[in-house]
Amino acid sequence: MIEIGAIPVFVAVAETGGFAAAARQLGITKSAVSKRIGNLEAHLGMQLFHRSTRSMSLTEAGEIYLSHAVQALGSAREAEDAVTAMRGRPAGRLRVNAPMSFGWLHVAPLIKDFLEHHPGITLDLTMDDRVADLVEAGFDMAIRAGTLPDSALIARRLAPIHSVLAAAPEYLAQAGTPKHPEDLLHHSCLHYSYSRDPREWLLHGAEGEIRVRTKGRLRVNNSEALCTALIDGLGIGRLPTFVAGAHLAAGRLVRVLPAYALPEQSLYAVFPERRHMPAKVRAFADFLADRIGRETPFWDIEAGLGG
Repeated sequence: MIEIGAIPVFVAVAETGGFAAAARQLGITKSAVSKRIGNLEAHLGMQLFHRSTRSMSLTEAGEIYLSHAVQALGSAREAEDAVTAMRGRPAGRLRVNAPMSFGWLHVAPLIKDFLEHHPGITLDLTMDDRVADLVEAGFDMAIRAGTLPDSALIARRLAPIHSVLAAAPEYLAQAGTPKHPEDLLHHSCLHYSYSRDPREWLLHGAEGEIRVRTKGRLRVNNSEALCTALIDGLGIGRLPTFVAGAHLAAGRLVRVLPAYALPEQSLYAVFPERRHMPAKVRAFADFLADRIGRETPFWDIEAGLGG
């Protein structure tokens, strides 16, 4: 008999790299995961994983099986989407991936309201600044900020993303306020690790495009941590207004070089390409569009960019 029920367990182990992590993801026991994989390997007559006391990795047979297993899971989800769409009311487990800072500041506060409006949905929100492969990781949708690479994903633009240069008033009082982008060369500049080129800052002003190669003593992979360092007076940094807006409004930060604009990007809801858009996915995308999807988001108003 074909071990169909073992396929999602196998994929979870391959994705997470271990039985314990897969068990947590699936909500079952570690022993149940181990038994499923053991039965699958016995059925196939092949070992799918190299096992050691510290790690697990796929064998050659496991790599081949994984490529087909992922396709099988995708087909199963397509079938489920087609059937659940007939019910009308959104239901089921919704797996969403979001950037850490945006997810914490602007998605987490909306969860209670969303779940109250959609009692049939169970939300599984993963916040991570690294860009995950939606299909391989099994996400139904993701919230992405920036420029999207060409891919098979479907994208729905939610709002513009503006960034500003900011610093604490105390830092500027001590180090001076830059009047021109070149003045940044004489300041401590804090950098966001996941930028394509963290140290090169591109600004647009009356004289056109200016690129400045900045330097500083701190580089961090989280925008909120960067914001905290700026508030503590460690220097000047680039922040998206969805992080900086409230602090600019409260005076904890002030804009630096406000006459110069940083490149504009966009906030998107992205989905794997499917024949049937699941009702649960459409419901969450519509909910986000209604709450935060506008050309002048409230965080831009807080940052003094419009209103």
